[in-house]
Amino acid sequence: MNYRQPLAAAIRPTTLEDFVGQDHLRIRLNALFQAKRMPSLLLFGPPGCGKSTLALLLATSRNQPYLRLSAPEVGLANLRKKLEKVEILVLDELHRFSKAQQDFFLPILESGEITLLATTTENPSFSVTKQLLSRMHVLRLRPLSRLELTELALRGARNLGADIPQASLEILSGLSNGDARTLFNLLELTAELPPEKWAEDKLRQALPEVVQRGDRDGDSHYELASALIKSIRGSDPDAALYYLACLLEGGEDPRFICRRLILSASEDVGLADPQALSMAVACQQAVEFVGMPEGFIPLAETVVYLSLAPKSNATYAAYLAAQKEIRANGPRPVPLHLRNASTALQKEWGYGRGYKYPHAYPDAWIEQDYLPSDVTLHFYEPKSLGQEPRLNAWLAKYRKKRKAG
Repeated sequence: MNYRQPLAAAIRPTTLEDFVGQDHLRIRLNALFQAKRMPSLLLFGPPGCGKSTLALLLATSRNQPYLRLSAPEVGLANLRKKLEKVEILVLDELHRFSKAQQDFFLPILESGEITLLATTTENPSFSVTKQLLSRMHVLRLRPLSRLELTELALRGARNLGADIPQASLEILSGLSNGDARTLFNLLELTAELPPEKWAEDKLRQALPEVVQRGDRDGDSHYELASALIKSIRGSDPDAALYYLACLLEGGEDPRFICRRLILSASEDVGLADPQALSMAVACQQAVEFVGMPEGFIPLAETVVYLSLAPKSNATYAAYLAAQKEIRANGPRPVPLHLRNASTALQKEWGYGRGYKYPHAYPDAWIEQDYLPSDVTLHFYEPKSLGQEPRLNAWLAKYRKKRKAG
């Protein structure tokens, strides 16, 4: 049986001049290609941005024996034998090695026995040990732009002998989400279609539904979640809906989104609209009840509501202030009159003595101390946003009475 070489391999560049993308690294890459001694490198970036291609270009430029492996396919027991006759190791998916397994590389990098050119899609700050990172230079690669992907699509179409219109290639580039590997797969699929299906107005209907690549363990997962919450905090419902769609279309677990919305309702909206937390909790219950894909409906409603709600972080800031006091000075003893006297001995010690039951007094309030005597700080500083002025009217009255007392 004859197998056709995958398009990604067929048009893989053999020189840095033919490499597309990562212009922000060109100066550093040129220096690496010209260096007398290649340092060990970790190439970090999303799938399909050229990490392995760059690693191979660097390896082949040295005219030294090299080996390319993927971490999931090799055990450490066999790796030592494989490295006996090579000077450069190109290792894909370094993050798939446990941190204990990563220690294997420390002595051989320290001694200069091999040069390691590794790739990872996961943030090395969390997926690679500090000891190993200290022995490598990290190059961060970016997703390819639509213009760069279109350039690759033109090369690919020529290789396939397919005269696909430029506008259709641009459609494929847009669907690829910065990933050249996705682009080449779509391009090969398109080339197999009848030429009459290559037209811009027919191509979308002919292609299967393309789902944005999910990166639930990588940086984009956290970047999109961060952008969603910051858009809500900034009262921009359009941006918040956009990032919500990015997360859902990327296969994000809706329960993760619900958790973030509940936290946002408390941290960013707070007492400016106390209903916001109820709304976010109801959203979580609704999503659990109806499931996906219809769960996007309550999610979208809640995202817009939180975006448009008045904002106050007063309660969030109040807790942090109390936390700071505890961490700086430790917890102080609870005043005796606030302690429950559960035993006769505790009563003898004065537990509960002098406590004034607020409901026994007008307006359910009576002057008495609740904080330890040497804690005089105000942790909660109310704002004048949304419902907060109404809710804070009693606090202002209470503080005024205490001050007068």
